[in-house]
Amino acid sequence: MSKVSIIEVKTPDQVKKFVRFPMDLYKNNPYYVPAFINDEVNVWNPKQNPALQYSEAKQFLAYKNNTVVGRIAVIINHKEEKELGIRKVRFGWIDFIDDEEVSQALIQTAVDFAKEKNIDTIEGPMGFTNLDKAGMLTLGFDKLATMIGIYNSEYYPKHLEKLGLVKEKEWVEFEIIFPDTLPEKIYKFNELISQKYHLKVLRFKTKEEILPYADAMFDLLDETYKHLSTYTPISDEQRKTYKEKYFPLLDKDFIICIVDENNHLISFAITMPSYSKALQKSKGKLLPFGWWHFLKAGKKNDRANFYLIGIHPDYQRRGVTSIIFKEIWDVFNKKGVKFLETNPELEENKSIQLLWQDYNPVNHKRRRTYSLNIGNK
Repeated sequence: MSKVSIIEVKTPDQVKKFVRFPMDLYKNNPYYVPAFINDEVNVWNPKQNPALQYSEAKQFLAYKNNTVVGRIAVIINHKEEKELGIRKVRFGWIDFIDDEEVSQALIQTAVDFAKEKNIDTIEGPMGFTNLDKAGMLTLGFDKLATMIGIYNSEYYPKHLEKLGLVKEKEWVEFEIIFPDTLPEKIYKFNELISQKYHLKVLRFKTKEEILPYADAMFDLLDETYKHLSTYTPISDEQRKTYKEKYFPLLDKDFIICIVDENNHLISFAITMPSYSKALQKSKGKLLPFGWWHFLKAGKKNDRANFYLIGIHPDYQRRGVTSIIFKEIWDVFNKKGVKFLETNPELEENKSIQLLWQDYNPVNHKRRRTYSLNIGNK
């Protein structure tokens, strides 16, 4: 029986193998959606990823019979340790063939790294920060993946549980079929709420008109999620990177912003046409012809993904979510969108899930992070 060997990624060729491994592993899987290859490469470039300024990170490849059979990354976020007092090794980018020797070797690599750093806990899959992809799929293996979710085969969680890892956090995702019409009472309720709190929905004629509100959106994210145990504020460097990385992909019509009488942003929501099939067709590349698939997906698509929402705590549970949903429905009705898939939401985050409660949401996906307290093992 061939032994599994673990090699640390150090060369450009090894980085390429690290990035491409899941694409090869899932090449015949109709539900897997590849990431942008360039983005995945840039994650490990300190000039492109601001989180590397305050994090330690290593990547590893697993080999068997001279073939790549798995991968894993290990991360220590020192900002998380300093600001939240959480000391752990994050592991992510974990993929492996259905071979328990391989998964055991990968997890052992994370354990060894934690011991080397005198850290007692590992948790994953997760990225550098709470804005990165997180959570191993435990429900929805037969559902098309999204750009913002991790896809994995059904055997993954079974392997981790057999190795003694236990559930740490749980995320839920919902699919909503949009109604052809909205009840008149929703329009009346929204008008009442808008008048009561002096709220106004912004209309953008160009994408550039959104830019002045970008930092306010990040501020609102901090306000919305700061009560969650794992949330760390978004740094200035991250704000700059996210604006440069994602702003070109946004469609102004899919961005909902609500301001108060002083023009202060009190809520926003970002949805986007689903680019999952476009990414599958382009195989994670915009060039030479991948951009065409994205252009088509942006113009004609019956499916959309919910990406971000922020609601100031002062306005939560005051009917603002109803205004957001009505505005989203107006956009989708014009664009021919019938299906909305939410982003992963922590199971405990009931205030955000209230947004969907009146529209028959179907919990079609679940994902979780797993942890292991290694202690003196």
